[in-house]
Amino acid sequence: MSDTYAPPLTGGQTPPQPLSFHVEGEHHPQNGTLLGFWVYLMSDCLVFACLFATYGVLGRSYAAGPSGADLFDLPLVAVNTSLLLLSSITYGFAMLEMRRNRIGATQGWLAVTGLLGAGFLGLELYEFAHLIHEGAGPQRSAFLSSFFTLVGTHGLHVTFGIVWLVTMMVQVQLHGLIPANRRRLMCLSLFWHFLDLIWVGVFTFVYLMGVLP
Repeated sequence: MSDTYAPPLTGGQTPPQPLSFHVEGEHHPQNGTLLGFWVYLMSDCLVFACLFATYGVLGRSYAAGPSGADLFDLPLVAVNTSLLLLSSITYGFAMLEMRRNRIGATQGWLAVTGLLGAGFLGLELYEFAHLIHEGAGPQRSAFLSSFFTLVGTHGLHVTFGIVWLVTMMVQVQLHGLIPANRRRLMCLSLFWHFLDLIWVGVFTFVYLMGVLP
């Protein structure tokens, strides 16, 4: 509530009444955050589309070096894929508990999701370290450069997602499941499922097709 002051008038005139401004309801536009986050996700889709296109062009440029069939360990990648897909399910359980207003259960499922995401990152870093140790670093060929860029960019997104998840757990612990935290958890849900979708494309296009002769 704010008022404006009008100075007294001469000549016996009555000064106008102070003007009052009052906005009822929440100042945040309804669904404004989700709409903006969808715009961000679409821009991120363009980034990954460019990386997939680059890999599609350079994925067979081995420069007399090793190919995907020589390097990829499909059982390890399958375990890694299972961890990330399972984390998407556990995050869904967290959202269900959030709708039931159960803070403890929501925090528990978020913690499980974070642990699964951390396991995914650990296996991915192990794979990268193993490839570099075998002399198959990103500088070895165009194929490996595009591979490390695509998979590494996805791994960087997962890292940001885990940091965001931990931050949200702290916010929920401090302030509970207030509307702002629910809105942020919904955005994180979109982001996390988006990363799973991108990884399914990576697993199919890079790893499965990479082992073909």
